[in-house]
Amino acid sequence: MNRIEPGFASVPRVAYSACPHDCPSTCALEVEVLDERTIGRVRGAEDNDYTLGVICAKVARYAERVHHPDRLLRPLRRKGPKGSGDFAEISWDDALDLVAENFAEAERRHGAEAVWPYYYAGTMGLVMRDGINRLRHVKKYSGFYSTICNTPARVGFLAGTGRLAGPDPREMAKSDLVVIWGTNVVNTQVNVMTHATRARKERGAKIVAVDVYRNGTMQQADLAVLIRPGTDAALACAVMHCLFRDGKADRDYLARYTDVPAELEAHVHSRSPQWAAAITGCDVATIEAFAALIGERKRAYFRLGYGFSRSRNGAVNMHAASCIPAVTGAWLHEGGGAFFNNSAIYHWDTTMIEGHDARDPSIRVLDQSRIGPILVGDAEALFGGPPVTALIVQNTNPMSVAPEQDLVKRGFAREDLFVCVHEQFMTETARMADVVLPATMFLEHDDFYQGGGHQYIQLGPKLVEPPGECRSNHEVICALARRLDARHPGFEMSARELIDWTLRRSGWGGIEELEAKRWIDCQPDFATAHYVDGFAWSDGKFRFKPDWPHVPHRHPWEAGPVEQMPRLPDHWQIIEEADANHPFRLATSPARQFLNSTFTETPTSRARERRPEVMIHPDDAAPLGIADGDKVVLGNERGEVRLHARLFDGVRRGVLIAESIFPNAAFEDGRGINTLTGADAIAPFGGAAFHDNKVWVKRAGL
Repeated sequence: MNRIEPGFASVPRVAYSACPHDCPSTCALEVEVLDERTIGRVRGAEDNDYTLGVICAKVARYAERVHHPDRLLRPLRRKGPKGSGDFAEISWDDALDLVAENFAEAERRHGAEAVWPYYYAGTMGLVMRDGINRLRHVKKYSGFYSTICNTPARVGFLAGTGRLAGPDPREMAKSDLVVIWGTNVVNTQVNVMTHATRARKERGAKIVAVDVYRNGTMQQADLAVLIRPGTDAALACAVMHCLFRDGKADRDYLARYTDVPAELEAHVHSRSPQWAAAITGCDVATIEAFAALIGERKRAYFRLGYGFSRSRNGAVNMHAASCIPAVTGAWLHEGGGAFFNNSAIYHWDTTMIEGHDARDPSIRVLDQSRIGPILVGDAEALFGGPPVTALIVQNTNPMSVAPEQDLVKRGFAREDLFVCVHEQFMTETARMADVVLPATMFLEHDDFYQGGGHQYIQLGPKLVEPPGECRSNHEVICALARRLDARHPGFEMSARELIDWTLRRSGWGGIEELEAKRWIDCQPDFATAHYVDGFAWSDGKFRFKPDWPHVPHRHPWEAGPVEQMPRLPDHWQIIEEADANHPFRLATSPARQFLNSTFTETPTSRARERRPEVMIHPDDAAPLGIADGDKVVLGNERGEVRLHARLFDGVRRGVLIAESIFPNAAFEDGRGINTLTGADAIAPFGGAAFHDNKVWVKRAGL
């Protein structure tokens, strides 16, 4: 019903889609289509009972992106030095021939593993995001382990439940207490606040926010629990201490549904609020008040986020927070339990999209987060294999978003590295490319989506024609496959055919059924979602004592000191602690008007975010001679960054917050905030510690 037909008239109409961006909300959208190439307003679908008509402001003004004058429209070939931005237009055939020739040459010189298709979540559509893997598997190019976003969070949640799913997210509206932990949902997933505030209005529910600075979510909470970065497990242990101490632990639930309740109780006996206050910086009274709310309100819904897992102890933090509702038995109540992500409910067969049937398990798998060390030839990061000498990049901007940015820049500057970037705008990564290909946006191609923060499968049909010569990811991958003699049935199918095949093989009907319904509700029944019949382990018990090396998360290798991970929930002192030379801890939290490096090009988002700033407590700034608005320099062993100071008493002393990610060019010396973040892999299975950095700060010019 949303297909463009020949002779389409220039009459505004409302069509339906889904937001493609890297956000758990995956909002159901209503889009004004003005003509075959033009959209108007974008709204949330009111009849979708998760979106409920509410979307973020940046997506509501999506016409700014679709019709932006700086969109890439034609293929380009580099003619100046790398990074100069000096390109010449070429034809699609010539561009694709050039990419194929360089991939073939890389394979001839060093073997197929010298080619590394690199991507991420610029779109969350299953066809356009993941189809690059089909080319990878058929051609035996280097594997790709996507660790940059949520690996520690997933592992930490799975460590307890054994399954990546939880209570229906719509149950937040039926809760008596909504705990929003480690995620600034006002900036990143507005629908959580929609359902939480509905519970407060209709049920008198309380909202608690746990975070590292007084952000928009904390300002709307009834209780704001402000802690230092990387200390969440200490807070969780103190809460459980209080629950056992005050008789608020559900003994019957613990005996039936958990593995070692007596060991846990003995363990947290010494983890008092006073102990946690010294670690977290949060006062004892607030910790006690938090624990009292949890103990008094059985219908407590723990909405656990990504942010507090982006630390070297991130998996431990996530697991510790998820243990609390198991102590109270909140899981047995509607509006109770813990939720991080619903990935397990969709049971996809993505063989045709990703080419799993062509995958060779002997091929090395490289870590997405370690692209810097990989490109500069770090033997460990390369697993002793050949250098990467050819890249194709889709759906991501590693020159801005990847950690250890100085290494990433050095790697991309290599003259022996051929880079093809398929993009919508001339990003920092695109500027480093040898070939730049213009990409469609989500309203210009067919795709489908699953909700991470809810339970819907949604269709995103093509609504308008792309501008210029833009082509979809699927079209580009198939065109390269033909030139590289890569054969797989998926290369011969349209995007709609791939959607239909995947839906049918996964048990969700076909594309026509999804088109008619607009979305499919995949939420399991209450008993399944709340683990009433037991958690996803052979004994049905929630794990207070995880077997970390055997958490059921698909991973190619272990990372970090797995053997040192706490056996029970605890504060793990592996974080990058402040020291005499680096007296501050820095977290790079998400900005409201950006989504990673997306929307940094739209005028309204740029105007509202203004400039890169770092929040610093006034009592920390005064001894350093730093006034509000001063230029400052942050630094550590990885590099230095220049930006402006914002004095803000909503952070703990010794903590700095830089809301990101601004383009590198927005910084005075072109060095973005990820200059300061580390690419060392988080235990047990990898990930990037974006919010776990020790730094120094001084006023610029000193």
